[in-house]
Amino acid sequence: VQLQASGGGLVQAGGSLRLSCAASGRTAGSVIMGWFRQVPGKEREFVSAIDRSGATIYADSLKGRFAISRDNAKNTMYLQMSSLKPEDTAGYFCAASNGRRLSSLGYQYYYWGQGTQVTVSS
Repeated sequence: VQLQASGGGLVQAGGSLRLSCAASGRTAGSVIMGWFRQVPGKEREFVSAIDRSGATIYADSLKGRFAISRDNAKNTMYLQMSSLKPEDTAGYFCAASNGRRLSSLGYQYYYWGQGTQVTVSS
């Protein structure tokens, strides 16, 4: 599975962005997909994940501001981010897993995209 993330950019605090992650490859439509984020020098942080049925999990701190979705026909996952804060500034990475359960653990995701930078100005 190959993953291509896009949609990052510079936004003012309080603004919104939508990230996309396009999956390609033989099993692209059968995987669990997730978003993680990372600031240089800090540990990678789980954001959200979604399975093919649309079931989702979120990092507790992000519930209510971020919404994950996917279009199985397009093999594409989205992350709608609202009410953005400067502390949301990070590189956002999409990942995919052939596992059976949604997971917030990065090591359970085998496939990773290249990341897209989100910068929120105060």
